[in-house]
Amino acid sequence: MFDSLKALFFKYKELILYVFFGGLTTLVNFVSYALLANALHVDPMISNAVAWFLSVLFAYITNKIYVFESKEMRLPFLLREMGAFFACRLASGVMDMGMMYVMLYWFHWNDLVSKIIANVFVIIVNYVFSKLWIFKKPKTEK
Repeated sequence: MFDSLKALFFKYKELILYVFFGGLTTLVNFVSYALLANALHVDPMISNAVAWFLSVLFAYITNKIYVFESKEMRLPFLLREMGAFFACRLASGVMDMGMMYVMLYWFHWNDLVSKIIANVFVIIVNYVFSKLWIFKKPKTEK
């Protein structure tokens, strides 16, 4: 049984790690927001922006090292990779906001249902961007 679980983990390792570190990224976002907004009394919008930045930075590092195992560490490459990662996360954040707006104000759906639906799409888009574009492995590594 252990061998079959181990084989299953390695078969879906990338996806499992993506979900795991995604959960930790969400935790980084919520904790940093709560500390800034509630403990330090920083303006909520500034707290949200800082929390977004910290969580995207955390996601970049964990996705690079653990999920997609991107080995390239030369500075020009890192800057391009990080820029692409942040740009995609910004784009998916705009998509999230747009979907929420449509579901809430056009369709008058429940906000939590809308948030769940939007987040499912955002997670899928972020994974596809990361796998196929940002952390795309060279043909020799595949």
